[in-house]
Amino acid sequence: MKIIHSDFKKGIVKVKIENLDDLWYLNPLIEKNDLVKGKTLRKIKVGEETQRKQKIAKKAVFLLIEVEKVEFSKTSNVLRVSGTVKEAPEDVPLGTHHTFNIEENSIITLIKQKWLKFQIDKLKEASRDVSAKILICVHDREEAYFALMKTYGYQLLTNIKGTVAKKADIKQVESNFYKEILKQLIEYDERYDLSKIIIASSSFWKEELMKEIDDEKLKNKIILATCSSVGENAINEVLKRPETENALKQDRIAREFRYIEELFAEISKSNLASYGLKETKNAAEAGAVKTLLITDKFIQQKRMENKYEGIENIMKTVDSAKGDILIVSSDNEAGKKLDGLGGIAAILRYKINY
Repeated sequence: MKIIHSDFKKGIVKVKIENLDDLWYLNPLIEKNDLVKGKTLRKIKVGEETQRKQKIAKKAVFLLIEVEKVEFSKTSNVLRVSGTVKEAPEDVPLGTHHTFNIEENSIITLIKQKWLKFQIDKLKEASRDVSAKILICVHDREEAYFALMKTYGYQLLTNIKGTVAKKADIKQVESNFYKEILKQLIEYDERYDLSKIIIASSSFWKEELMKEIDDEKLKNKIILATCSSVGENAINEVLKRPETENALKQDRIAREFRYIEELFAEISKSNLASYGLKETKNAAEAGAVKTLLITDKFIQQKRMENKYEGIENIMKTVDSAKGDILIVSSDNEAGKKLDGLGGIAAILRYKINY
């Protein structure tokens, strides 16, 4: 997600949706009574009312609506935000209803009376610079390029070349070059504390490189991908690969798993944990919540039941007490485990009596 403009003191943020994950991030951030502004399609009556046949045409207009309902469809990949029109061109009556269909490449402005800390953190997480986390290496047996991922592209670090073998000892030359690549990978891993390393080649070169790696910790960070050539064009190609998208998702999922594991460890000790709506609400009101964990499925369910205001109040209470809030995807095992506990739980600062 690209943050085009933000003024949190005035409650205003303008964003561009760049991929489907952005919709997942944005879904819990848009709440009832928020204001959403942007370009949208609206059915407009064309022709005078006195005319026999008025035509209905879709027209691109800029509208501002007050949010009443938010629905996220993972199957159609659209975030639907419905509400009443507050600002519009003359041919759109104020007070009528309208639905924004937010999808990839949509640009919207979201206005809140107050942005909570966890909401700002979530927005920044969606737009964060991942350059110090994921390294891309594209190579063959003679040349290698290394780049750090950025939010909107990459930063080329270096490229190295091996000795081109013209005669018999090709295998030995290749092995020496792979050792040079490995040395560079280790150096960057230590320098940037990488979470993932994507190694790509056009043939079986990446598998040959993997044979040179003995360090299991380094191996566990590596994801193999395919590219058609070596060079900067190949890096751009790898950025669009599903392996790269999965690497970003795995980074987020790993974080969610760590929190869920900590929660279950505390539950097993009957110590610093609460789960279920009633118990978690009590812990929040006591100021005892260190980290609130809640699934996107639970949020969507409460919205459909028109009971989201109670959940919103819990999040506001935790936020005002300087607690952290993590919204967990129900699509992964961490989220499914949390849904098994009712969809909401908390890691506590101290034990409380219910």
